[in-house]
Formats: sequence, structure tokens, C-alpha cells
Amino acid sequence: MIPVDESRRKFLGTTAAAAGALALGPGVMLYSYAEAKAGSGAGERTIRWGMLVDTTKCASGCTACVDACNTEHNIAPAKLPTDVQWIRKVELKDERTGAVHSMPVMCQHCAEPPCVDVCPTGASFKRADGIVMVDRHTCIGCRYCMMACPYKARSFVHEPTTNKSSVAPRGKGCVESCTMCVHRVDKGGTPACVEACSDAGHRAIIFGDLNDPNSEIAKRVKAATTTQLRADLRTDNGVRYQGL
Repeated sequence: MIPVDESRRKFLGTTAAAAGALALGPGVMLYSYAEAKAGSGAGERTIRWGMLVDTTKCASGCTACVDACNTEHNIAPAKLPTDVQWIRKVELKDERTGAVHSMPVMCQHCAEPPCVDVCPTGASFKRADGIVMVDRHTCIGCRYCMMACPYKARSFVHEPTTNKSSVAPRGKGCVESCTMCVHRVDKGGTPACVEACSDAGHRAIIFGDLNDPNSEIAKRVKAATTTQLRADLRTDNGVRYQGL
């Protein structure tokens, strides 16, 4: 286990708490959505970004979402289990029926994220709009968050990074995970994986505000039976699955 310098932890924790204007990258602010509200007055509501994956539309062998994520953030395709992966394709088989479901697994953007609870420096944090992130400026590489994550959704950067993306600063010795393409979302856009899935003709991933009753994702979650991975842990995931 990597020892944690208590004095550094206290300093970094204080710094992170005060960094209201600290940027993770160009246009990506740590707390840019600390007051993530829609509307005003009595009708005010809090935004909760989320994804819905329809496994009946997710094609086995298709890696469009994975490829798009890697391209967007300049991540090399994973060859080993220890390589960085922000999103990965897995297949689940029902032993009783033999039915196989192919689906992407990424950070589940929990409302009660275990990774945030165990982080000693505050580098792992959840924005007010539900997106869970890692601040590489305060990450000390202890990897407690990786051990705490029930979904194996975080990776550690073992080697120096090259061809760095301006929207997703990366570096050796830090933990990384899916950010829901926060740099796109903050500008009103859609995550790269969602866009790529749609372009591939599958449209298996829907992105939107789970708290907006008029959004497509909220209507689908209300109308269909959806599943949260490891719902027994009661982390209240922002990523839901349909068809499992």
C-alpha cells in the first residue's frame, strides 16, 4: 500500500475545496456546475445527467462507443487488463436461457459514489449535476478509489502519456475514468460514445437529464423496466440498462 503524506493530504484537500475556478482543462471547470440548476423560482430543479443503455440494440462485436471514447480522449486501445479503459464492452450470459447481452460498461456516475467516499485528497468528486470525476491535480495515485469502485470503471496511468488531448489532460501516476465527455456536455453537446452509437445505426445509448420529466431518457426510464448494475449496493447509478 502506498503511504499517504498527511501534511500533503491536508494541503491538497484545502486547496481542492477552495478551487472554485480551477480548470481541469480548457473549458472544463472543477465546479462549473456547482449550482447545476434549470429554471428558477418555485419551478427550479436540479439537473442529473445520465445514460440509458438498451442492450437489445447493442450489437455484439461492435466497438463504436469504445473507439469513439479512445479517439476523443487520445487513449490507446487496451491490450492488457491493466491498460487504461474509460469504457469497455462486456457480454453477460443468462445460464438458464443462454441469452447473451452485449453492453458497454463505464463509470456509473453514482449519486452515492464509493470512490468519492474513500479518496483521501478530494481528487475524486461528484459535481452537482451528477457527473463523477477525478481532479488529476490533486490525485496522488493511491488507488483507493479503484479498489472501492464495484464496477472496475477506473484505470491507473502507469506510463507517460503522449498526444495529450486539450479537453482531457492526462498524466502518469493518476487515476482516470469516464467523464461523460463533460467538455461536450458543458457546451450543450452529447458524449462521444452516444454520438458514435447513433452514427453506427444502433442508437443503443441515450443521454439526457434524468430529472427532466420531458426528456427522452426520463420517459424511457419511467415507461420501461431498467436495471442498475449492482443495485443491491444502493449507489443510485446515473447509468441504467434496459433489456437485462
